[in-house]
Amino acid sequence: MLQIEIDGKQLSVEQGATVMEAAHQVGTYIPHFCYHKKLSIAANCRMCLVEVEKAPKPLPACATPVTDGMVVHTHSPKAKQAQQGVMEFLLINHPLDCPICDQGGECQLQDLAVGYGNSASRYQEEKRSVTGKDMGPLVSAAEMSRCIHCTRCVRFTEEIAGVQEIAMANRGEFSEIMPFIGKAVETELSGNVIDLCPVGALTSKPFRYDARSWELSRRKTISAHDALGANLIVQTKDHTVRRVLPLENESINECWIADRDRFAYEGLYHESRLKTPKIKHGGEWRDVDWQTAIEYVRHTLECIGKEDGKEQIGVWANPMNTVEELYLAKKLADGLGIKHFATRLQQQDKRLSDGLKGAQWLGQSIEDFGNNDAVLVVGANLRKEQPLLTARLRRAAKSGTALSIVASSKETLHMPLFEREVLHPNDWAAFLNGWAQDTQSAVADSLKQAEKAAVVLGAEAQNHPEYAAIYAAAQALAAATGAVLGILPQAANSVGADVLAVDSGDSIPEMLAAPKKAVLLFNVEPDIDVADGARAVAALKQAQSVMAFTPFVSETLLDVCDVLLPVAPFTETSGSLINMEGRLQSFHGVVKGLGDSRPLWKVLRVLGNVFSLAGFEYESSEQVLKDAVHTETLPAKLNNAADWQGQSVQTASTLWRVGGVGIYHSDAIARRSAPLQATGHAAVPAARVHPQTLAALGLADGDVARAKQGGSAVNVNVVADEHLPENVVYLPLHTENAALGALMNTIELVRG
Repeated sequence: MLQIEIDGKQLSVEQGATVMEAAHQVGTYIPHFCYHKKLSIAANCRMCLVEVEKAPKPLPACATPVTDGMVVHTHSPKAKQAQQGVMEFLLINHPLDCPICDQGGECQLQDLAVGYGNSASRYQEEKRSVTGKDMGPLVSAAEMSRCIHCTRCVRFTEEIAGVQEIAMANRGEFSEIMPFIGKAVETELSGNVIDLCPVGALTSKPFRYDARSWELSRRKTISAHDALGANLIVQTKDHTVRRVLPLENESINECWIADRDRFAYEGLYHESRLKTPKIKHGGEWRDVDWQTAIEYVRHTLECIGKEDGKEQIGVWANPMNTVEELYLAKKLADGLGIKHFATRLQQQDKRLSDGLKGAQWLGQSIEDFGNNDAVLVVGANLRKEQPLLTARLRRAAKSGTALSIVASSKETLHMPLFEREVLHPNDWAAFLNGWAQDTQSAVADSLKQAEKAAVVLGAEAQNHPEYAAIYAAAQALAAATGAVLGILPQAANSVGADVLAVDSGDSIPEMLAAPKKAVLLFNVEPDIDVADGARAVAALKQAQSVMAFTPFVSETLLDVCDVLLPVAPFTETSGSLINMEGRLQSFHGVVKGLGDSRPLWKVLRVLGNVFSLAGFEYESSEQVLKDAVHTETLPAKLNNAADWQGQSVQTASTLWRVGGVGIYHSDAIARRSAPLQATGHAAVPAARVHPQTLAALGLADGDVARAKQGGSAVNVNVVADEHLPENVVYLPLHTENAALGALMNTIELVRG
């Protein structure tokens, strides 16, 4: 440890620490622009100049390593003079547009100019002007004259997002920050450059000119868009969500959020938002009050239960629903004698469920996952499924973690890989079993030799018809190498659904094969949320009654349902989610419900009362949570062990659809966010196929083909991709191809 004195305070710091880091330890603030604790040191703004005794001139605190016995003065006359000189230079060309700048009121330059700037400028010449840049639909770079060249945005895209999409061109007074010519910033983490920018050069394009920072209320909440459970600050005005920012939590999302977390809020007020209960009479939809709608649900369930039997009623619940909502939905189903309750909307293989010892989860904390020495990821589209976890994994790989991938396609991950095997999905189980039996293989050896190692299964593995066989092989490999087995859950509360053990009776595929007379949909859009969208819609059309509890209306729901009840999205209700590491996080609604929408847990409580069921006397979501989950026993319910001993039956490498769910088509809110849907990630995907497979099908690169699956067909553009395995069609789920059948299943491609 080294001894240092800062402004008269003595402290000990580790070898290699900088003066800036030492100052943070004692709570001393040193003004800065280019420094950021998560980025490399640039030392190009010079705002953090401090006086170091025995040094001939002020030194930058961010780039000056501590030496033993160093004495630092951060606010001495010499340091202040240096900092004021830097501020004067920064303000020479800065436009005087604070009154109209979106950064006004939360601008780092504005704040520091008060303490370190002069009351008037000595600069008389014309100010430098810089042309605005186009960085895509999410980040506005229209006023680049404000840029002070801190290069935080440049370093972020290169170091955190993985590929440099922003750079500084030219030199001296001609320097400009810009994206590569003709290209937008396409990383799924792009919005973080808005937070990093200390001035108003990079701002949120959807939020542009919407409100001033001092007009907004700040509310804490949790992201419901993936299983990481990122902590958020939601800023509101007039009971509407206006902006979403990260709330720093080092153990979960650090200080970042994904673009899906940041910009999905634009979908909350989409024109398809359901504001009042609706009932279909004679093919016509009519608005009704809540009492009428609730009575309709009660009467329908009672009639179908008596006439057709309670075996003919099924529940489909989205695993992004809160713990409280799932608990009360299951409690209502149990009270009414409804046995069929399914939350695994995309999974096709039910065989593993009976052999599981507990709730499937990551197998370790998120921080521990990022600190593994070796990791094997099987069947995941990492950047689409878990963008923030991928950033953590990218940092680990750059620091020496041996990251290996077994996948159906060659995803561009922007990180060093130890080994990558791109295989037909039907070969995964045999391949993993081979590694488990031969621990001398390079990947197995990397796991075995590592002090900490993990084997994790992504969404494509979980949705495979042979999930049980793949899981058993992964479990055997983890056991043979001493690695931790983990799952990347597919929805915000998938772990919570497992902890509550709500799934029972027939699975989704079984309810599609033998349609029920009545189906309750809890936050489910069947054509795209369910594995086999076309068959799901067909099955619902055969039902006598389909009752949807949903924040949004769609053409499909209007077609198949007879009652629609408007329930609140996660921003308008209180509740809890259990993230991938098994952490229970509770939140409050940040705005009041839109129209006549109500929190789903309250609707379920009222239904329980209407049916005169015991145990529905809750007055708050906190009371529901207390009954639903006992926090002291929660860790014991997390267990990835399974004793399934069956045999794999899928061996033929037939033409197989892969690609997962599009990153901005993962939930109803993101699907309705106009800014997200304007990005390249949300574009209608082409069907990518290996050239030899295309030739065997009589197709060529650039052709329009007819994709057939599950009794439905859509036209797709075909692109040759030699990086794919043969007999694989890479076609991610998108609203334009939602009519097709299940992901991870057979598909046909014929000339259109």
